[in-house]
Amino acid sequence: MNIPIHRVQWEPCWRIIPTRYPEEQILEKVADPGDVDILSDLESMTNERLRQERGEAAIVAPMDWVSGPGSEFIMAPFTYRNPEGSRFGNAQRGVYYAARALPTAIEETKHHRQIFMSRTKEEPMRLEMRVLTANLNGKLHDIRGLEKKLPQVYSRISYGASQELADRLAKESSYGIAYDSVRHKGGQCVAALRPPVLSHCERERNLIFEWDGKKIAKVYELHEYSD
Repeated sequence: MNIPIHRVQWEPCWRIIPTRYPEEQILEKVADPGDVDILSDLESMTNERLRQERGEAAIVAPMDWVSGPGSEFIMAPFTYRNPEGSRFGNAQRGVYYAARALPTAIEETKHHRQIFMSRTKEEPMRLEMRVLTANLNGKLHDIRGLEKKLPQVYSRISYGASQELADRLAKESSYGIAYDSVRHKGGQCVAALRPPVLSHCERERNLIFEWDGKKIAKVYELHEYSD
């Protein structure tokens, strides 16, 4: 079926990613000070984002590259692709996923974190997560309200049909797909296929996902206190 195209403008949209909070300079901890520069050079040779910036890897079309404050968060999912794939992404195509509202972003992220933690039967722990906000503005392929017509695309267990749809739309130079959340009833999500529909990405807050060994039982905000 032909997928309608509508302008979607969410200011902001919400995304949650794992964080190493507070950030540390890992190379300085594990390497002899005299080796840090050498290790940094070696890392940059295989770092896809840095290779893209140097023009060594055509991961993102030059016309779609965004820069400026917060752009590293926008570009990261396009250059560090998920080898296992996702609903609308695969090992060759990165996707920036976000939600229209924070509760939807939390439920979507909880689902995927629970799968990740269950695979290795992790013991109870606290997972520190970073909330990002960005402005979304662009003409997107819109499948909101079309679950009955596209049941396989909305499958809760298989990404085959949704990846095929994204493949087709990406070949048509689609900027992305607006869709109904599968994990949060009434929520809306976006799978941005090209970076230019996103801007002004910034860190909004940090959350704790409390893993009890079987599921993420609690989610709460991380607060820092100083004397």
